[in-house]
Amino acid sequence: MWAWSWVERGIGNLVASAAGDGGAWIWGGPGGGERWHEGAVVVGVTAMAGLALAATLVISSRRGSLRSPWSRRKRKHALTKQQWNSFFTSDGKLRDGGVKFLKKVRSGGIDPSIRAEVWPFLLGVYDLKSSKVDRKASQAQKRKEYEKLRRRCWQMGRDSVCSEVVFSARESLSTERGSPCNDILEQRVLEETPASGLVIPDEDDKSGITHADASVEDTESSESEYSTDEEPGSILMSSGAEGCIGTYPKDTKIDSVMGEDIKSDRKAEDFATWQRIMRLDAIRANADWIMYSPAQAAVSKDKAFKSAVAVGLKDYDHLEPCRVYHAARLVAVLEAYALYDPEIGYCQGMSDLLSPILAIVEEDHVAFWCFVGFMRKARHNFRLDEVGIKRQLNIVSKIIKSKDSHLYRHLEKLQAEDCFFVYRMVVVMFRRELTFEQTLCLWEVMWADQAAIRAGIGKSVWGRIRLRVPPTDDLLLYAIAASVLQRRKLIIERYSSMDEIMRECNSMAGQLDIWKLLDDAHDLVVTLHDKIE
Repeated sequence: MWAWSWVERGIGNLVASAAGDGGAWIWGGPGGGERWHEGAVVVGVTAMAGLALAATLVISSRRGSLRSPWSRRKRKHALTKQQWNSFFTSDGKLRDGGVKFLKKVRSGGIDPSIRAEVWPFLLGVYDLKSSKVDRKASQAQKRKEYEKLRRRCWQMGRDSVCSEVVFSARESLSTERGSPCNDILEQRVLEETPASGLVIPDEDDKSGITHADASVEDTESSESEYSTDEEPGSILMSSGAEGCIGTYPKDTKIDSVMGEDIKSDRKAEDFATWQRIMRLDAIRANADWIMYSPAQAAVSKDKAFKSAVAVGLKDYDHLEPCRVYHAARLVAVLEAYALYDPEIGYCQGMSDLLSPILAIVEEDHVAFWCFVGFMRKARHNFRLDEVGIKRQLNIVSKIIKSKDSHLYRHLEKLQAEDCFFVYRMVVVMFRRELTFEQTLCLWEVMWADQAAIRAGIGKSVWGRIRLRVPPTDDLLLYAIAASVLQRRKLIIERYSSMDEIMRECNSMAGQLDIWKLLDDAHDLVVTLHDKIE
Protein backbone atom coordinates (compact mmCIF):
# COMPACT_ATOMS: atom_id res chain seq x y z
CA MET A 1 0.00 0.00 0.00
CA TRP A 2 2.79 2.39 0.86
CA ALA A 3 4.40 1.76 -2.53
CA TRP A 4 1.25 2.65 -4.49
CA SER A 5 0.72 5.85 -2.49
CA TRP A 6 4.23 6.82 -3.42
CA VAL A 7 3.49 6.09 -7.10
CA GLU A 8 0.34 8.25 -7.06
CA ARG A 9 2.18 11.18 -5.50
CA GLY A 10 4.97 10.83 -8.05
CA ILE A 11 2.56 10.83 -10.99
CA GLY A 12 0.87 13.98 -9.76
CA ASN A 13 4.21 15.76 -9.40
CA LEU A 14 5.37 14.69 -12.84
CA VAL A 15 2.15 15.75 -14.56
CA ALA A 16 2.24 19.14 -12.86
CA SER A 17 5.88 19.52 -13.83
CA ALA A 18 5.09 18.65 -17.45
CA ALA A 19 2.30 21.20 -17.54
CA GLY A 20 4.45 23.91 -16.03
CA ASP A 21 7.58 23.32 -18.08
CA GLY A 22 5.83 22.88 -21.41
CA GLY A 23 2.89 25.21 -20.88
CA ALA A 24 3.90 27.73 -23.51
CA TRP A 25 4.19 25.06 -26.17
CA ILE A 26 1.27 22.90 -25.08
CA TRP A 27 -1.18 25.77 -24.82
CA GLY A 28 0.00 27.57 -28.00
CA GLY A 29 -1.97 27.24 -31.22
CA PRO A 30 -5.33 25.77 -32.10
CA GLY A 31 -6.42 22.74 -30.10
CA GLY A 32 -3.81 23.43 -27.45
CA GLY A 33 -6.14 22.25 -24.68
CA GLU A 34 -6.59 18.79 -26.20
CA ARG A 35 -2.88 18.56 -26.90
CA TRP A 36 -2.09 19.32 -23.28
CA HIS A 37 -4.59 16.70 -22.16
CA GLU A 38 -3.12 14.06 -24.45
CA GLY A 39 0.43 14.97 -23.44
CA ALA A 40 -0.42 14.80 -19.77
CA VAL A 41 -1.94 11.37 -20.22
CA VAL A 42 1.16 10.14 -22.05
CA VAL A 43 3.44 11.56 -19.40
CA GLY A 44 1.24 10.16 -16.64
CA VAL A 45 1.11 6.65 -18.09
CA THR A 46 4.85 6.62 -18.68
CA ALA A 47 5.46 7.89 -15.18
CA MET A 48 3.13 5.29 -13.70
CA ALA A 49 4.94 2.46 -15.49
CA GLY A 50 8.32 3.74 -14.41
CA LEU A 51 7.37 4.26 -10.81
CA ALA A 52 5.54 0.94 -10.62
CA LEU A 53 8.72 -0.74 -11.81
CA ALA A 54 10.71 1.16 -9.22
CA ALA A 55 8.26 0.17 -6.49
CA THR A 56 8.48 -3.47 -7.56
CA LEU A 57 12.26 -3.34 -7.42
CA VAL A 58 12.15 -1.79 -3.97
CA ILE A 59 9.75 -4.46 -2.70
CA SER A 60 11.80 -7.23 -4.30
CA SER A 61 14.93 -5.75 -2.82
CA ARG A 62 13.39 -5.71 0.62
CA ARG A 63 12.22 -9.31 0.21
CA GLY A 64 15.63 -10.41 -0.97
CA SER A 65 17.29 -8.58 1.88
CA LEU A 66 15.52 -10.70 4.48
CA ARG A 67 18.55 -12.15 6.12
CA SER A 68 18.60 -15.88 6.47
CA PRO A 69 18.38 -17.10 10.08
CA TRP A 70 21.40 -19.24 9.22
CA SER A 71 23.65 -16.56 7.70
CA ARG A 72 26.99 -16.09 9.46
CA ARG A 73 26.14 -12.59 10.69
CA LYS A 74 22.61 -13.49 11.74
CA ARG A 75 22.90 -17.02 13.12
CA LYS A 76 22.50 -17.21 16.87
CA HIS A 77 23.96 -19.68 19.33
CA ALA A 78 22.31 -23.02 19.95
CA LEU A 79 19.41 -23.30 22.39
CA THR A 80 20.88 -23.61 25.89
CA LYS A 81 19.56 -25.37 28.99
CA GLN A 82 18.80 -22.04 30.67
CA GLN A 83 16.91 -20.72 27.65
CA TRP A 84 15.02 -23.98 27.31
CA ASN A 85 13.83 -23.82 30.92
CA SER A 86 12.79 -20.19 30.51
CA PHE A 87 10.35 -21.13 27.73
CA PHE A 88 8.07 -22.95 30.21
CA THR A 89 5.35 -21.63 32.51
CA SER A 90 4.92 -22.80 36.10
CA ASP A 91 2.66 -25.68 35.02
CA GLY A 92 5.14 -26.87 32.41
CA LYS A 93 3.56 -25.42 29.26
CA LEU A 94 5.60 -23.81 26.50
CA ARG A 95 4.96 -20.07 26.37
CA ASP A 96 3.20 -18.67 23.25
CA GLY A 97 2.52 -22.18 21.99
CA GLY A 98 6.20 -22.80 21.34
CA VAL A 99 6.72 -20.06 18.71
CA LYS A 100 9.86 -18.59 20.29
CA PHE A 101 11.17 -22.07 21.01
CA LEU A 102 10.84 -23.15 17.37
CA LYS A 103 12.28 -19.89 16.10
CA LYS A 104 15.30 -20.38 18.33
CA VAL A 105 15.88 -23.95 17.15
CA ARG A 106 15.51 -22.87 13.50
CA SER A 107 18.18 -20.23 13.85
CA GLY A 108 20.84 -22.11 15.80
CA GLY A 109 19.98 -25.69 16.65
CA ILE A 110 20.11 -27.26 20.11
CA ASP A 111 22.88 -27.65 22.65
CA PRO A 112 23.91 -31.33 22.77
CA SER A 113 23.30 -31.54 26.52
CA ILE A 114 19.52 -31.05 26.15
CA ARG A 115 18.80 -32.78 22.86
CA ALA A 116 17.25 -35.84 24.50
CA GLU A 117 14.87 -33.56 26.39
CA VAL A 118 13.97 -31.32 23.45
CA TRP A 119 13.62 -33.76 20.57
CA PRO A 120 10.31 -35.31 21.73
CA PHE A 121 8.73 -31.85 21.37
CA LEU A 122 10.11 -31.39 17.85
CA LEU A 123 9.07 -34.86 16.73
CA GLY A 124 5.51 -34.71 18.01
CA VAL A 125 5.91 -37.15 20.89
CA TYR A 126 4.67 -34.31 23.12
CA ASP A 127 2.20 -31.68 21.98
CA LEU A 128 3.63 -28.16 22.02
CA LYS A 129 0.68 -27.05 24.14
CA SER A 130 0.91 -29.88 26.66
CA SER A 131 1.51 -29.40 30.38
CA LYS A 132 3.92 -31.35 32.55
CA VAL A 133 1.04 -33.47 33.83
CA ASP A 134 -0.13 -34.18 30.27
CA ARG A 135 3.34 -35.30 29.24
CA LYS A 136 3.74 -37.59 32.25
CA ALA A 137 0.47 -39.36 31.43
CA SER A 138 1.35 -39.54 27.75
CA GLN A 139 4.77 -41.00 28.47
CA ALA A 140 3.31 -43.73 30.67
CA GLN A 141 0.81 -44.67 27.98
CA LYS A 142 3.39 -44.65 25.21
CA ARG A 143 5.72 -46.82 27.29
CA LYS A 144 2.96 -49.42 27.67
CA GLU A 145 2.29 -49.34 23.93
CA TYR A 146 5.97 -49.86 23.16
CA GLU A 147 6.27 -52.74 25.64
CA LYS A 148 3.21 -54.34 24.05
CA LEU A 149 4.90 -54.14 20.63
CA ARG A 150 8.07 -55.68 22.09
CA ARG A 151 6.07 -58.57 23.56
CA ARG A 152 4.61 -59.22 20.13
CA CYS A 153 8.13 -59.20 18.71
CA TRP A 154 9.24 -61.77 21.30
CA GLN A 155 6.22 -63.97 20.64
CA MET A 156 6.77 -63.89 16.89
CA GLY A 157 10.43 -64.68 17.39
CA ARG A 158 9.48 -67.59 19.64
CA ASP A 159 6.98 -68.92 17.11
CA SER A 160 9.62 -68.76 14.41
CA VAL A 161 12.19 -70.65 16.52
CA CYS A 162 9.71 -73.31 17.66
CA SER A 163 8.45 -73.88 14.12
CA GLU A 164 11.98 -74.54 12.92
CA VAL A 165 12.68 -76.93 15.82
CA VAL A 166 9.46 -78.85 15.25
CA PHE A 167 10.21 -79.12 11.55
CA SER A 168 13.72 -80.41 12.26
CA ALA A 169 12.41 -82.94 14.80
CA ARG A 170 9.83 -84.22 12.35
CA GLU A 171 12.40 -84.66 9.63
CA SER A 172 14.79 -86.44 11.98
CA LEU A 173 12.20 -88.86 13.39
CA SER A 174 10.70 -89.54 10.00
CA THR A 175 14.12 -90.52 8.73
CA GLU A 176 15.09 -92.64 11.74
CA ARG A 177 11.78 -94.40 12.45
CA GLY A 178 10.22 -94.30 9.04
CA SER A 179 7.02 -92.67 10.34
CA PRO A 180 5.79 -89.08 10.62
CA CYS A 181 5.90 -87.15 13.85
CA ASN A 182 2.48 -87.09 15.53
CA ASP A 183 0.76 -84.25 17.37
CA ILE A 184 1.89 -85.52 20.79
CA LEU A 185 5.55 -85.30 19.78
CA GLU A 186 5.02 -81.86 18.31
CA GLN A 187 3.44 -80.65 21.54
CA ARG A 188 6.29 -82.15 23.61
CA VAL A 189 8.91 -80.41 21.46
CA LEU A 190 7.11 -77.09 21.81
CA GLU A 191 6.95 -77.46 25.58
CA GLU A 192 10.58 -78.45 25.95
CA THR A 193 12.04 -75.93 23.51
CA PRO A 194 13.53 -72.88 25.28
CA ALA A 195 11.54 -69.86 24.14
CA SER A 196 14.10 -67.33 23.02
CA GLY A 197 11.36 -64.76 22.69
CA LEU A 198 10.29 -64.98 26.35
CA VAL A 199 12.90 -63.00 28.19
CA ILE A 200 13.64 -61.46 31.54
CA PRO A 201 13.94 -57.66 31.78
CA ASP A 202 17.09 -56.21 33.30
CA GLU A 203 15.96 -53.65 35.85
CA ASP A 204 19.22 -51.71 35.56
CA ASP A 205 18.95 -51.36 31.82
CA LYS A 206 17.40 -48.00 30.85
CA SER A 207 17.16 -48.98 27.22
CA GLY A 208 14.25 -51.35 27.72
CA ILE A 209 15.93 -54.24 25.88
CA THR A 210 15.17 -57.52 27.59
CA HIS A 211 17.63 -60.34 27.84
CA ALA A 212 17.23 -63.98 26.92
CA ASP A 213 19.05 -66.86 28.53
CA ALA A 214 22.49 -66.85 26.98
CA SER A 215 22.39 -70.63 26.76
CA VAL A 216 19.57 -70.53 24.25
CA GLU A 217 20.98 -71.45 20.90
CA ASP A 218 19.70 -69.54 17.90
CA THR A 219 18.44 -72.00 15.32
CA GLU A 220 19.22 -69.74 12.38
CA SER A 221 22.40 -70.61 10.52
CA SER A 222 25.27 -68.25 11.14
CA GLU A 223 26.12 -68.55 7.48
CA SER A 224 24.12 -65.68 6.03
CA GLU A 225 23.08 -65.61 2.42
CA TYR A 226 23.88 -61.91 2.47
CA SER A 227 27.37 -60.55 2.06
CA THR A 228 28.76 -58.70 5.08
CA ASP A 229 31.68 -57.35 3.10
CA GLU A 230 29.48 -54.87 1.27
CA GLU A 231 29.53 -51.25 2.41
CA PRO A 232 26.37 -50.77 4.53
CA GLY A 233 23.69 -49.08 2.51
CA SER A 234 25.77 -49.10 -0.66
CA ILE A 235 22.60 -49.61 -2.63
CA LEU A 236 19.41 -47.99 -1.42
CA MET A 237 16.09 -48.87 -2.93
CA SER A 238 12.57 -48.00 -1.96
CA SER A 239 10.57 -50.23 0.34
CA GLY A 240 10.07 -53.35 2.39
CA ALA A 241 12.47 -56.25 2.43
CA GLU A 242 12.40 -56.20 -1.36
CA GLY A 243 14.05 -52.80 -1.38
CA CYS A 244 17.57 -54.12 -1.12
CA ILE A 245 18.35 -55.15 -4.68
CA GLY A 246 22.08 -55.62 -5.10
CA THR A 247 22.66 -56.15 -1.38
CA TYR A 248 19.85 -58.57 -0.57
CA PRO A 249 18.18 -61.06 -2.94
CA LYS A 250 15.12 -59.98 -4.87
CA ASP A 251 13.07 -62.98 -3.67
CA THR A 252 12.59 -61.40 -0.24
CA LYS A 253 9.47 -59.56 -1.36
CA ILE A 254 7.04 -58.45 1.34
CA ASP A 255 3.32 -58.12 0.62
CA SER A 256 2.49 -54.74 2.13
CA VAL A 257 -0.66 -54.55 4.23
CA MET A 258 -2.42 -51.25 4.96
CA GLY A 259 -4.19 -50.83 8.27
CA GLU A 260 -3.82 -51.88 11.87
CA ASP A 261 -4.39 -55.64 11.56
CA ILE A 262 -1.62 -57.93 10.34
CA LYS A 263 -2.81 -60.97 8.39
CA SER A 264 -2.03 -64.20 10.19
CA ASP A 265 -0.57 -65.85 7.10
CA ARG A 266 2.22 -63.31 6.83
CA LYS A 267 3.22 -62.64 10.42
CA ALA A 268 6.09 -64.98 11.16
CA GLU A 269 7.49 -65.29 7.63
CA ASP A 270 7.62 -61.59 6.85
CA PHE A 271 8.79 -60.63 10.30
CA ALA A 272 11.62 -63.17 10.12
CA THR A 273 12.70 -61.70 6.78
CA TRP A 274 12.78 -58.19 8.23
CA GLN A 275 14.69 -59.46 11.26
CA ARG A 276 17.48 -60.97 9.16
CA ILE A 277 17.98 -57.71 7.29
CA MET A 278 17.79 -55.58 10.44
CA ARG A 279 20.43 -57.68 12.19
CA LEU A 280 22.87 -57.39 9.32
CA ASP A 281 22.39 -53.63 8.97
CA ALA A 282 22.69 -53.15 12.73
CA ILE A 283 26.02 -55.01 12.92
CA ARG A 284 27.39 -52.92 10.05
CA ALA A 285 26.23 -49.54 11.41
CA ASN A 286 29.00 -46.97 11.62
CA ALA A 287 30.40 -45.76 14.93
CA ASP A 288 30.55 -41.99 14.44
CA TRP A 289 27.97 -41.56 17.21
CA ILE A 290 30.24 -42.88 19.99
CA MET A 291 31.90 -39.59 20.96
CA TYR A 292 28.46 -37.96 21.30
CA SER A 293 27.16 -40.59 23.73
CA PRO A 294 29.75 -41.24 26.46
CA ALA A 295 27.31 -43.17 28.68
CA GLN A 296 26.54 -45.70 25.96
CA ALA A 297 30.19 -45.77 24.89
CA ALA A 298 31.09 -47.02 28.37
CA VAL A 299 28.59 -49.91 28.43
CA SER A 300 29.93 -53.15 29.89
CA LYS A 301 30.67 -56.19 27.75
CA ASP A 302 28.26 -58.32 29.78
CA LYS A 303 25.37 -55.90 29.29
CA ALA A 304 26.13 -55.50 25.58
CA PHE A 305 26.27 -59.23 24.93
CA LYS A 306 23.07 -59.89 26.88
CA SER A 307 21.33 -57.30 24.73
CA ALA A 308 22.70 -58.94 21.60
CA VAL A 309 21.41 -62.37 22.62
CA ALA A 310 17.99 -60.91 23.41
CA VAL A 311 17.47 -59.77 19.81
CA GLY A 312 19.26 -62.64 18.08
CA LEU A 313 22.38 -60.81 16.88
CA LYS A 314 25.25 -62.88 15.45
CA ASP A 315 28.83 -62.44 14.32
CA TYR A 316 29.51 -59.47 16.59
CA ASP A 317 32.65 -60.72 18.35
CA HIS A 318 34.82 -58.30 16.35
CA LEU A 319 32.88 -55.26 17.60
CA GLU A 320 33.48 -53.17 20.70
CA PRO A 321 30.82 -53.64 23.42
CA CYS A 322 29.33 -50.20 22.78
CA ARG A 323 28.75 -51.04 19.11
CA VAL A 324 27.21 -54.40 20.01
CA TYR A 325 24.87 -52.64 22.45
CA HIS A 326 23.96 -50.01 19.87
CA ALA A 327 23.26 -52.71 17.27
CA ALA A 328 21.01 -54.56 19.73
CA ARG A 329 19.03 -51.39 20.41
CA LEU A 330 18.70 -50.76 16.67
CA VAL A 331 17.17 -54.19 16.17
CA ALA A 332 14.82 -53.88 19.16
CA VAL A 333 13.36 -50.54 18.04
CA LEU A 334 13.25 -51.46 14.35
CA GLU A 335 11.42 -54.71 15.13
CA ALA A 336 8.81 -52.75 17.08
CA TYR A 337 8.44 -50.26 14.24
CA ALA A 338 8.00 -53.04 11.67
CA LEU A 339 4.95 -54.22 13.63
CA TYR A 340 3.73 -50.67 14.26
CA ASP A 341 3.83 -49.81 10.54
CA PRO A 342 3.53 -53.12 8.66
CA GLU A 343 2.93 -51.41 5.32
CA ILE A 344 6.54 -50.23 5.44
CA GLY A 345 8.02 -52.93 7.66
CA TYR A 346 11.77 -52.56 7.37
CA CYS A 347 13.99 -51.43 4.54
CA GLN A 348 17.69 -50.73 4.30
CA GLY A 349 18.31 -47.09 5.16
CA MET A 350 15.90 -46.91 8.09
CA SER A 351 18.71 -47.89 10.46
CA ASP A 352 20.62 -44.80 9.27
CA LEU A 353 17.75 -42.60 10.43
CA LEU A 354 17.31 -44.37 13.76
CA SER A 355 20.98 -44.60 14.77
CA PRO A 356 21.43 -40.88 15.67
CA ILE A 357 18.22 -40.95 17.72
CA LEU A 358 19.43 -43.93 19.75
CA ALA A 359 22.78 -42.22 20.30
CA ILE A 360 21.03 -39.24 21.91
CA VAL A 361 17.98 -40.82 23.59
CA GLU A 362 18.88 -43.54 26.11
CA GLU A 363 15.41 -44.94 26.82
CA ASP A 364 14.16 -47.20 24.05
CA HIS A 365 10.48 -46.39 24.39
CA VAL A 366 11.18 -42.66 24.04
CA ALA A 367 13.56 -43.30 21.14
CA PHE A 368 10.89 -45.45 19.47
CA TRP A 369 8.26 -42.71 19.56
CA CYS A 370 10.78 -40.13 18.38
CA PHE A 371 11.49 -42.45 15.46
CA VAL A 372 7.77 -42.80 14.79
CA GLY A 373 7.54 -39.00 14.65
CA PHE A 374 10.53 -38.82 12.30
CA MET A 375 9.09 -41.53 10.07
CA ARG A 376 5.75 -39.74 9.83
CA LYS A 377 7.23 -38.00 6.81
CA ALA A 378 10.29 -40.15 6.09
CA ARG A 379 8.25 -43.36 5.72
CA HIS A 380 7.32 -42.30 2.20
CA ASN A 381 10.98 -42.79 1.26
CA PHE A 382 10.51 -46.52 1.77
CA ARG A 383 7.26 -47.18 -0.06
CA LEU A 384 7.35 -50.01 -2.55
CA ASP A 385 5.72 -47.90 -5.28
CA GLU A 386 8.37 -45.15 -4.84
CA VAL A 387 5.69 -42.45 -5.04
CA GLY A 388 7.28 -40.50 -2.18
CA ILE A 389 10.77 -40.63 -3.66
CA LYS A 390 9.58 -39.63 -7.13
CA ARG A 391 7.68 -36.66 -5.73
CA GLN A 392 10.75 -35.41 -3.86
CA LEU A 393 13.11 -35.87 -6.79
CA ASN A 394 10.61 -33.98 -8.93
CA ILE A 395 10.65 -31.06 -6.48
CA VAL A 396 14.47 -30.96 -6.49
CA SER A 397 14.35 -30.94 -10.30
CA LYS A 398 11.84 -28.06 -10.31
CA ILE A 399 13.96 -26.02 -7.91
CA ILE A 400 17.07 -26.43 -10.09
CA LYS A 401 15.10 -25.65 -13.26
CA SER A 402 13.60 -22.47 -11.76
CA LYS A 403 16.86 -21.25 -10.27
CA ASP A 404 19.42 -22.19 -12.94
CA SER A 405 18.11 -22.90 -16.45
CA HIS A 406 21.65 -23.33 -17.80
CA LEU A 407 22.44 -26.12 -15.35
CA TYR A 408 19.05 -27.71 -15.97
CA ARG A 409 19.61 -27.77 -19.75
CA HIS A 410 22.94 -29.50 -19.14
CA LEU A 411 21.19 -32.10 -17.00
CA GLU A 412 18.65 -32.60 -19.79
CA LYS A 413 21.44 -33.31 -22.25
CA LEU A 414 22.75 -35.98 -19.89
CA GLN A 415 19.22 -37.34 -19.35
CA ALA A 416 19.68 -36.56 -15.67
CA GLU A 417 16.95 -33.95 -15.24
CA ASP A 418 15.03 -36.39 -13.01
CA CYS A 419 17.79 -35.78 -10.41
CA PHE A 420 18.16 -39.46 -9.59
CA PHE A 421 21.77 -38.68 -8.68
CA VAL A 422 20.55 -37.26 -5.33
CA TYR A 423 18.54 -40.40 -4.53
CA ARG A 424 20.67 -41.34 -1.54
CA MET A 425 20.50 -37.83 -0.09
CA VAL A 426 16.71 -37.96 -0.21
CA VAL A 427 16.32 -41.47 1.24
CA VAL A 428 18.61 -41.09 4.27
CA MET A 429 18.25 -37.31 4.54
CA PHE A 430 21.89 -36.28 4.08
CA ARG A 431 23.04 -38.80 6.71
CA ARG A 432 25.86 -40.08 4.48
CA GLU A 433 26.94 -36.66 3.18
CA LEU A 434 27.20 -34.85 6.52
CA THR A 435 29.11 -35.51 9.71
CA PHE A 436 27.15 -36.75 12.72
CA GLU A 437 26.91 -33.27 14.28
CA GLN A 438 26.03 -31.62 10.96
CA THR A 439 23.30 -34.19 10.41
CA LEU A 440 21.73 -33.39 13.77
CA CYS A 441 21.87 -29.64 13.07
CA LEU A 442 20.09 -30.08 9.73
CA TRP A 443 17.50 -32.46 11.12
CA GLU A 444 16.72 -30.16 14.06
CA VAL A 445 16.06 -27.21 11.76
CA MET A 446 13.97 -29.46 9.52
CA TRP A 447 12.00 -30.83 12.48
CA ALA A 448 11.38 -27.29 13.77
CA ASP A 449 9.86 -26.35 10.41
CA GLN A 450 7.63 -29.41 10.44
CA ALA A 451 6.59 -28.78 14.05
CA ALA A 452 5.69 -25.18 13.17
CA ILE A 453 3.51 -26.41 10.30
CA ARG A 454 1.79 -29.00 12.51
CA ALA A 455 1.04 -26.27 15.05
CA GLY A 456 -0.26 -23.92 12.35
CA ILE A 457 2.37 -21.32 13.18
CA GLY A 458 3.62 -20.80 9.63
CA LYS A 459 0.17 -20.15 8.16
CA SER A 460 -0.32 -16.64 9.53
CA VAL A 461 1.18 -13.47 8.10
CA TRP A 462 2.60 -12.74 11.55
CA GLY A 463 4.29 -16.10 11.58
CA ARG A 464 5.87 -15.51 8.18
CA ILE A 465 7.24 -12.12 9.15
CA ARG A 466 8.59 -13.23 12.51
CA LEU A 467 10.11 -16.43 11.18
CA ARG A 468 11.55 -14.49 8.19
CA VAL A 469 10.96 -17.35 5.79
CA PRO A 470 7.83 -19.50 5.77
CA PRO A 471 8.32 -22.93 7.34
CA THR A 472 8.27 -25.65 4.72
CA ASP A 473 7.87 -29.42 4.88
CA ASP A 474 10.47 -29.64 2.14
CA LEU A 475 13.43 -27.76 3.62
CA LEU A 476 15.55 -30.88 3.08
CA LEU A 477 14.83 -30.76 -0.66
CA TYR A 478 15.83 -27.10 -0.90
CA ALA A 479 19.06 -27.97 0.90
CA ILE A 480 19.70 -30.84 -1.53
CA ALA A 481 19.08 -28.55 -4.49
CA ALA A 482 21.42 -25.97 -2.91
CA SER A 483 24.18 -28.58 -2.60
CA VAL A 484 23.87 -29.33 -6.32
CA LEU A 485 23.76 -25.64 -7.29
CA GLN A 486 26.93 -25.04 -5.28
CA ARG A 487 28.65 -27.40 -7.73
CA ARG A 488 27.01 -26.10 -10.91
CA LYS A 489 30.25 -24.99 -12.56
CA LEU A 490 31.93 -28.31 -11.92
CA ILE A 491 28.91 -30.24 -13.20
CA ILE A 492 28.57 -28.15 -16.36
CA GLU A 493 32.24 -28.01 -17.29
CA ARG A 494 33.53 -31.44 -16.28
CA TYR A 495 30.78 -34.04 -16.08
CA SER A 496 29.27 -35.71 -19.11
CA SER A 497 27.12 -38.45 -17.54
CA MET A 498 24.72 -38.93 -14.65
CA ASP A 499 27.04 -41.52 -13.12
CA GLU A 500 29.78 -38.89 -12.81
CA ILE A 501 27.37 -36.47 -11.12
CA MET A 502 26.21 -39.22 -8.77
CA ARG A 503 29.80 -39.98 -7.78
CA GLU A 504 30.34 -36.28 -7.09
CA CYS A 505 27.23 -36.12 -4.90
CA ASN A 506 28.20 -39.28 -3.03
CA SER A 507 31.67 -37.86 -2.33
CA MET A 508 30.38 -34.72 -0.60
CA ALA A 509 30.90 -36.25 2.84
CA GLY A 510 32.92 -33.90 5.02
CA GLN A 511 32.99 -31.16 2.38
CA LEU A 512 29.74 -29.34 3.15
CA ASP A 513 29.27 -26.29 5.38
CA ILE A 514 25.91 -26.98 6.97
CA TRP A 515 25.10 -23.35 7.79
CA LYS A 516 26.11 -22.14 4.31
CA LEU A 517 23.94 -24.91 2.90
CA LEU A 518 20.97 -23.77 5.00
CA ASP A 519 21.62 -20.15 4.04
CA ASP A 520 21.48 -21.04 0.35
CA ALA A 521 18.39 -23.17 0.97
CA HIS A 522 16.77 -20.14 2.65
CA ASP A 523 17.31 -18.03 -0.47
CA LEU A 524 15.71 -20.73 -2.59
CA VAL A 525 12.70 -20.97 -0.27
CA VAL A 526 12.20 -17.18 -0.28
CA THR A 527 12.30 -16.88 -4.07
CA LEU A 528 10.72 -20.16 -5.15
CA HIS A 529 8.44 -21.33 -2.35
CA ASP A 530 5.22 -20.08 -3.96
CA LYS A 531 6.21 -21.37 -7.40
CA ILE A 532 7.25 -24.87 -6.39
CA GLU A 533 4.57 -25.81 -3.87
